[in-house]
Amino acid sequence: MIVGVLALQGDFEAHAAALARLGVPARPVRTADEVRGSAGLVLPGGESTTMWKLMEGTGVAAAIVEVAQRGDPVFATCAGVILAARRIEGPARDGLGLLDATAVRNAYGRQLDSAVVTLTDLDREAFGTEPLEAVFIRAPRLADLGPHVEVLARRGGDPVLVRQGNVVAATFHPELGADPRVHRLAFASTFASTLATALPPRAA
Repeated sequence: MIVGVLALQGDFEAHAAALARLGVPARPVRTADEVRGSAGLVLPGGESTTMWKLMEGTGVAAAIVEVAQRGDPVFATCAGVILAARRIEGPARDGLGLLDATAVRNAYGRQLDSAVVTLTDLDREAFGTEPLEAVFIRAPRLADLGPHVEVLARRGGDPVLVRQGNVVAATFHPELGADPRVHRLAFASTFASTLATALPPRAA
């Protein structure tokens, strides 16, 4: 079983490296067949408008939805959250509908919210008591969460990490930090035996 990291644009290589550190096999995917052949997906950060354009006429978007609907894990970060959302604002359009939420592009300003932040408002069952370092780069804001969307982390009251069934979405970039807990959470259902033997987070 191999996780596909959508490699149309964005920081897909950093995600592949983060998964490799956990012992989870991953590969870049660019076509609909490659997406369908994956046991899980990462929708990485980057430029969501460019990603939409590159997916046009390729069947990739439909393949992503197919993977999510069959119950395989899907992990979306930053721009990937915009793709995954039910609705997008700034400008308005429909997303893939994997996550029952609205994603607001550049809600905090294009550079204002680019920062490394220590998150302390965390779901303790998911993360324990240790804070989580999060890298925010032109982060979207999640709004209008549906009733089945579980908030796992907040920043200033805003949800920044959520889960809906097999879909995990982070408005920040876990792949750019040293803490593997978010990737571990996203793929625990499929790669439990591999992740059980992975190294713990590196000390600060």
